[in-house]
Amino acid sequence: MTRALATPTMAAAEPRLAGGTAPAVSPAEVERTKPALSAQGPWRVVVLNDPVNSMSYVVLVFRKVFGFSEPVARKHMLEVHEQGRSIVWSGLREQAELYAFALQQWHLTAILETDETH
Repeated sequence: MTRALATPTMAAAEPRLAGGTAPAVSPAEVERTKPALSAQGPWRVVVLNDPVNSMSYVVLVFRKVFGFSEPVARKHMLEVHEQGRSIVWSGLREQAELYAFALQQWHLTAILETDETH
């Protein structure tokens, strides 16, 4: 005689509180109450000043990562040097994360910020 394996039902997969009752708040309601940082909204890649990298190295990295021309790369490098930061790119979050990661791999201090002006 063969036995069929028991498969869990959807009801069994739901979380239960003590006494076997379901929680008062559904997972969908929890999702709506979380603060949402839109992946679609504008995000900024910001390079911060650091005492380690030379100005010529920062220009080289900007040209390699973003494909900037020499004058544009120098402009951003001077912003980093003089103002302590420069917004080097703005757009969708996923691409912003890729650019920030690439800059960090080149040992630059790069962060992401939401672009609240849009």
